[in-house]
Amino acid sequence: MVEGLPTNGILEIDNNLVENSIRPIALGRKNYLFAGNHEAAQRAAVVYSILATCKARQINPLAYLADVLDKLPARTVNNIDDLLPWNWKPDNSMEQLYKM
Repeated sequence: MVEGLPTNGILEIDNNLVENSIRPIALGRKNYLFAGNHEAAQRAAVVYSILATCKARQINPLAYLADVLDKLPARTVNNIDDLLPWNWKPDNSMEQLYKM
């Protein structure tokens, strides 16, 4: 028994959950080297982050992007907080389509 560690089994014995969650990024790593330029690579990272956040919050990424890209042209840069994945709420009439 190691001093200070819980003995009730609440810790995972391995990190398979983390490994599985980053596998798509690791598999495409060589392709990301050829993004074209630094700005394109940063944009790709933003898109991957948004999609990963949707997945973590159990939001259908396609439905999220369709809704946000539809609403975005009518917004200003200072008025997008409610469109971020952690604040986003689907329309009531289409709520079932947004579930993952």
